Amino acid sequence: MTPPDAAAVVLRVTPTPGPFHALVKYARIFRVSLIERMTYRSDFLVGTLLRFLPIITTVLLWKAIYEGSGQAQLGGFRYREMIAYLLLTNISRMFSSMPGLAGGIAREVREGTLKRYLLQPLDLLGFLLSSRVAHKVAYITMSFLPYALLFYLCRGYFDGFPDATTLAAYALSLVLSFLVGFYFEASVGMVGFWFLEVTSVLYIVMTLNFFISGHMLPLDLLPQPWAGILKALPFQYMAYFPAVVFQGKIRGMELVLHLGLELFWALAFMILARTLYRAGLKRYSAYGG
Repeated sequence: MTPPDAAAVVLRVTPTPGPFHALVKYARIFRVSLIERMTYRSDFLVGTLLRFLPIITTVLLWKAIYEGSGQAQLGGFRYREMIAYLLLTNISRMFSSMPGLAGGIAREVREGTLKRYLLQPLDLLGFLLSSRVAHKVAYITMSFLPYALLFYLCRGYFDGFPDATTLAAYALSLVLSFLVGFYFEASVGMVGFWFLEVTSVLYIVMTLNFFISGHMLPLDLLPQPWAGILKALPFQYMAYFPAVVFQGKIRGMELVLHLGLELFWALAFMILARTLYRAGLKRYSAYGG
């Protein structure tokens, strides 16, 4: 006797998510992170206002330095240009600084919470990049008016507004400085795969980065060969380079060359961060719920 026809078994294969699906996913992460950041807009505003206080002491300090030196220029910078440079480095660091990024990655590795990126369809660096972009958008939005007021009051230190080409190069240098800063700090955070406690290492690296990026003073003020060495490193693109681009101290083919080098370093740090992440996962283990 022939048995009744059995129900057909249908095997459904879930298609591999394409690039558009991944783009939508991280766009949603950006949106959620932005909403979270904007919840604390008062904190952003107060923090921004408090950051203006050191600028006052900086102006007075450099005024005393120039008067004491008896020179009109130091390292190719007049007093007005020096103050303008230091104001512009605050904008550079607004894009390139990544507070808590490296330490957060190391903490996730140490505490085992990194496993959520392995169990869910999330890429660690993609998630952190989307979240950090949201953070920057929220911070820049909340600090735009205070900084606009500051630059208006300090307009006498500037020689004028740059032309359209210089302004476009400046904007590009800021975007690339964000990528350099993000992937550099992500690479530093990956050290947590090999060391249990990295707080001291992070402190040393970030303190050195604050100086050698040119945030404290222009790299031109350093004697040779140190000035040349630091300008050959990628850290100048986090503070020094965007500032001197706005001031018109780098032009023509030299400007194009440096923008190309900044893009190169952004890609190099991106590859380094992903390489360290893959290597770290081979030695990573987490237990529990």
